[in-house]
Amino acid sequence: MRILIVSQWFDPEPFYKGLPFARQLAEYGHEVEVLTGYPNYPGGRVYPGYKIRPWMREVQDGVRITRVALYPSHDRSALRRIGNYLSFCGSAVMLGSALTNPADVIYAYHPPGTVGLAAIWLKYLKTAALVYDVQDMWPDSLRATGMFNNTLALRAMHCVMKTVYKRADRIIVLSQGFRDMLLDRGVPERKVRVVWNWSPDECAAATWEDAPGESVRDDGRFTVVYAGNMGPAQALGAVLEAARRLQDLDSRVEFVLVGSGIERARLQVRAQELGLRNVRFCAPVPVAEIGALLQSADALLVHLRDDPLFSVTIPSKTQSYLMAGRPIVMAVRGEAAELVGRAGAGVTCEPENPVAIAEAVLHLARMTPHERQLMGKAGRGFYWSNLSFEHGVRQIEAIMREAAEERGR
Repeated sequence: MRILIVSQWFDPEPFYKGLPFARQLAEYGHEVEVLTGYPNYPGGRVYPGYKIRPWMREVQDGVRITRVALYPSHDRSALRRIGNYLSFCGSAVMLGSALTNPADVIYAYHPPGTVGLAAIWLKYLKTAALVYDVQDMWPDSLRATGMFNNTLALRAMHCVMKTVYKRADRIIVLSQGFRDMLLDRGVPERKVRVVWNWSPDECAAATWEDAPGESVRDDGRFTVVYAGNMGPAQALGAVLEAARRLQDLDSRVEFVLVGSGIERARLQVRAQELGLRNVRFCAPVPVAEIGALLQSADALLVHLRDDPLFSVTIPSKTQSYLMAGRPIVMAVRGEAAELVGRAGAGVTCEPENPVAIAEAVLHLARMTPHERQLMGKAGRGFYWSNLSFEHGVRQIEAIMREAAEERGR
């Protein structure tokens, strides 16, 4: 098949369905091309070595990549974020067809939802099938995170997504809950397929044991690591309150928050205000080093806001945590908690509840090292049996083939 991947984000940005995904499809014998923007995520600044131009072409690991202009931004400003999304969509619509080769299948990655509009345009110009991969429910998540509160804007985005779902030949979702939401919105059942995400770190996992990287362990402490984005959706203020409670109990628990995001500075200020001696903030680490960091922890934390939307999603860090083989504290309702329970890989608790978070962490801390080791081993085994990169790419390839064959008929 000739496959055109349309995504606003792509390598060298941290993006798990990026170059390894494209390269794997090419290794299966497909002709793969990528249409994307200039790398600027997550900081909102164009990466060194790139300069905004109308377009540019490059080749990475044999995969042809075409980049089109966009307005780089990733901050709290709704207007600037809209400008970022719409600028890529506009460039992809105006230039995408002329700059890319014919395609049998267009694979479009969501978010942002505006990518779907460009993908629809390219679908008809190239008479290709459209496979739309939904990793975030818009406009629901925009409302839940507080990114957009304007009722008119949210209604407009609802109409956009309704149009995209109608025009897509197949829709991939990351959870059964997402599938149920789409069916409730009138999307035909035959269109929707559930494909669990793999870990974005899997390609580096083979070298984790020997990889360089700084250990977060502090002798005598029970170290709980949160690694990832620090934004409104993660609601990490509740974790700081849990840390304060554990500090008052004079426990040996320490939280290590690794990563960046628009809430990081505010969280650091809050930790100082609370006088927390059991919270450390660490800068993001390269993919090659994340495994060593995760495996040096005693437990790994997942936390999201207590919003109905997040009960039907599975945070992407879940897969990396399972693969790392460390017990998980899953402070998320719904499917993510069920997945950890099914794997026997950790404990679950109520999100945005400092008391519940503290109790869950203490429960793990009071276990024997052997009991925690068994939990971690169970999680790792579950990952390789059900969530691996090879397993997921093969499923997506089959969905693409099915869509292309149906389109051909």
